[in-house]
Amino acid sequence: MGQPIGVIDSGVGGLTVARELMRQLPKERFIYLGDTKRCPYGPRPEQEVRAFTWQMVRFLLAKDIKMLVIACNTATAFTLRELQRELPIPVIGVIEPGARAAIKASKNKRIGVIGTEGTIESKAYPNKLMSIDDEIRVNDLSCPPFVPMVEEGILTGDQALGIVERTLQPLKDMNHIDTLILGCTHYPLITPLIQQVMGESIQVISSGEETAREASLILAYHDALENRKEKPVHEFYTTGDLEKFRQIANNWFDEPVQVLEVVEIDGAKSSAY
Repeated sequence: MGQPIGVIDSGVGGLTVARELMRQLPKERFIYLGDTKRCPYGPRPEQEVRAFTWQMVRFLLAKDIKMLVIACNTATAFTLRELQRELPIPVIGVIEPGARAAIKASKNKRIGVIGTEGTIESKAYPNKLMSIDDEIRVNDLSCPPFVPMVEEGILTGDQALGIVERTLQPLKDMNHIDTLILGCTHYPLITPLIQQVMGESIQVISSGEETAREASLILAYHDALENRKEKPVHEFYTTGDLEKFRQIANNWFDEPVQVLEVVEIDGAKSSAY
């Protein structure tokens, strides 16, 4: 059995990236860790996000992963370069792939970005977008209610639509963007609501597809693609509510998750991994 690919997120949002990874890399085995107990990461100080991210990374390194995917925009913004320097395996985040996909989609070079407070304050997306094309103009907006809403499983209905409408109103008032980056991996779980509020003329971009493409290219370059014949069994770990995680995961994937456990990675116990 070959080495697995590790995927980390602050909660359930990274499942949107994991699903795309599994679709594009069907022979690979994935180990997913969602830190739902301490989610959301967006309002937390950078040092705390970095500490929590390293705890997740150490847990997965003990499972002999061959690649790490940071399926969390806040963690990507604060830790990607550091992890790429420190780890002996390839590490990819979700910000650069999302930026590339948005530039490809935009016709008028006016791009909106929504994300957590941490991601928006870091200016990671505007910096990356304008480093690729300095004619790009960016409007960004933090959306604090979205992650707690998704973690609670409030994905449809009038309550969810009302929250999305109120939160996105400032961005909607600008009305000149033609492309919107979902700068948080939780947000694809409420894409239909976001699209409804923003209107059909806006291209909504999530980074999962482009991130999975990048993972595939890097593994091919390192001659590390798996060629197993049997179907891989993926592992899922959460630090929080097991049944809530199971419900969202089973709704998001085509079949029920088989291996799912609660783990503790914080404090003294994290040193055990």
